[in-house]
Amino acid sequence: MNTIERALSKQEKDKKTKADENGTSHDSVSKDDIFGKSQAAPPNPPKDPTKPASSAESIEIDLFKMEEKGFVSTSAKRRLINEEYRAIKRKIIDNAFGPLSKSLNNSNIIMVTSSRPGEGKTFTAVNLALSIALEQDKTVLLVDADVLRPNVMRTLELQNQDGLMEYLLGEKADIAEVMCQTNVPNLRIIPAGKSHHLSTELLASEKMYDVVQEFANRYPDRIVIVDTPPLLGINETAILANLAGQAIVVAEEQATKISDIQEAVGQLNPDMAIGFVVNKGQKINRNGTGYGYYYAGAN
Repeated sequence: MNTIERALSKQEKDKKTKADENGTSHDSVSKDDIFGKSQAAPPNPPKDPTKPASSAESIEIDLFKMEEKGFVSTSAKRRLINEEYRAIKRKIIDNAFGPLSKSLNNSNIIMVTSSRPGEGKTFTAVNLALSIALEQDKTVLLVDADVLRPNVMRTLELQNQDGLMEYLLGEKADIAEVMCQTNVPNLRIIPAGKSHHLSTELLASEKMYDVVQEFANRYPDRIVIVDTPPLLGINETAILANLAGQAIVVAEEQATKISDIQEAVGQLNPDMAIGFVVNKGQKINRNGTGYGYYYAGAN
């Protein structure tokens, strides 16, 4: 019971006791009796930033099916792709929290992109998120910011729902309302939400800037993986590049042109830590066949 309720209750009891003593009827007490009819009730207390708002519904990822499709396994199985992404994430985590982090703006915000569509950026983003979620002392937030062609929920074989765009449009008051918990304990996901003709302006808005700063600073153990649109021909990606401290550029072996990679990197913030993942690279494993995922980084 808060202070107002206690005061109302006490005044109600006092009034009832007095009425009983005088043999008269008594009326219920309103807030006007305490605050005065000309004085408004005090406003609601300010929002406590440390208290979590109501979050979106929990979503269930079919981890067995994801493993069958070639994604990082969250089970105890030792798989080649787990080893490959373990090596990739180690560099990312070192950049985010190690000595280099002091020279990066929002070092724990990692954008995953490519020069053109279809080179495997969402596959890479999801695998990085799953791999980092296996860390014992880190949490990971996967944000689908490819609002033109959202693919994170589709990749996870989940239904798209309200997400980043609904928050930026003001249809959701708090980012927690579109932040989905998952059955992977350390993993949260924010879907892209609906497409909108003002997506560029919304991603460039102060509201987007503020929420990225919250992502970067509120939780000291959190890595944020942002699946962004391809770099070439998409205005939204260049905007997002100014908010992240690291960029992973995904290229498809024997398909992505070097000139496209060079042009794409030219659109990134030169102060970022930039790494490259070569996707769908032919690599011979112990059984004689397989695909490899290679990482190279540059500061």
